[in-house]
Amino acid sequence: MNLAKFDQELCNGKIQYLAGVDEAGRGPLAGPVVAAAIIFPIGFKLESIKDSKKISENKRSLIYPEILKNALSVGVGIIHEEEIDRINILQGTYNAMKIALGKLQIHPEKVIVDGNRGNIKHYDSNYIVNGDNKSQSIAAASIIAKVTRDRIMLEYDKVFPEYGFAKHKGYGTKLHLDAIIQNKATAIHRKSFN
Repeated sequence: MNLAKFDQELCNGKIQYLAGVDEAGRGPLAGPVVAAAIIFPIGFKLESIKDSKKISENKRSLIYPEILKNALSVGVGIIHEEEIDRINILQGTYNAMKIALGKLQIHPEKVIVDGNRGNIKHYDSNYIVNGDNKSQSIAAASIIAKVTRDRIMLEYDKVFPEYGFAKHKGYGTKLHLDAIIQNKATAIHRKSFN
């Protein structure tokens, strides 16, 4: 599927500023949830942009600067684990998306979000199931969010090397669960994720 064409057809010659929004980090046991919002020039196409889950970590890190270089505007929102514990992961994800949109330097005329629902009320918004496999701007947002979150987790790995955050990025792998059993939870673990 041509992801750039999907965005262009959605704009239909009437919308100049379309923002794609996606998140990374809803499922992990540790670390923040990160959302990104991206506006590309209409008609821009970068073949290497795909859903972040379908690209290797190395390839994502190569595409990341290309996205930043070509985007008209990029916003990133981060909600840390203590806030996730306080308000829950779903609300934390929505808040990260709102922060990301708020950091855009251009006011989007339309916002498209990966998923079937959200809580974005200040923009004309569409929710697109499997959007990171359909829309170039959503897929690019997924890459920015994932690379940003992975970099945060690599920094946490330096502070807590015994947990292996560089390998699993906070997800509930056997290595991670064994480390929690052996060492107990850290300050960056989501206490509400029993």
